[in-house]
Amino acid sequence: MSRSVWKGPFVDPSLLKKVEKLKGQSNVAPIKTWSRKSTIIPDFIGISFLIYNGKKFIPIKISEEMVGHKLGEFSPTRQFHGHTPADKKAAQDAKLSTSSKAKQGSANAKK
Repeated sequence: MSRSVWKGPFVDPSLLKKVEKLKGQSNVAPIKTWSRKSTIIPDFIGISFLIYNGKKFIPIKISEEMVGHKLGEFSPTRQFHGHTPADKKAAQDAKLSTSSKAKQGSANAKK
C-alpha cells in the first residue's frame, strides 16, 4: 500500500538539512545516507548520494526521472551470483552437442 497523498512524500529530516546546506556550496561532496526509505524530491536533482545497501555505499547521482522513487530502489541489496554449477554444465553440454551436429551437417553437405 502506498503512502496517503495528504501526508506528502517521506524524506528524512536530517537528509533535508544536508541538501539545504549543500545548495549554497559550489564544491559538492556526495551525501552519505542510510535512509533508503526516503522519497526523491525535485530538490535532490543534480546531487550525488552514497546510499547504504547493507554492506557498502553505492554512489548515485539523482536525475529528473528518479523523482518520486525511493533512494533504496537504486541501491540493490542482493547480488546475483549465477545459477548452480549443474545448470551451467547442462547448458554447456547442450551447446557442445548443437555445435557438433552443425559440424556433421556441414561435412555431409561437402560430400
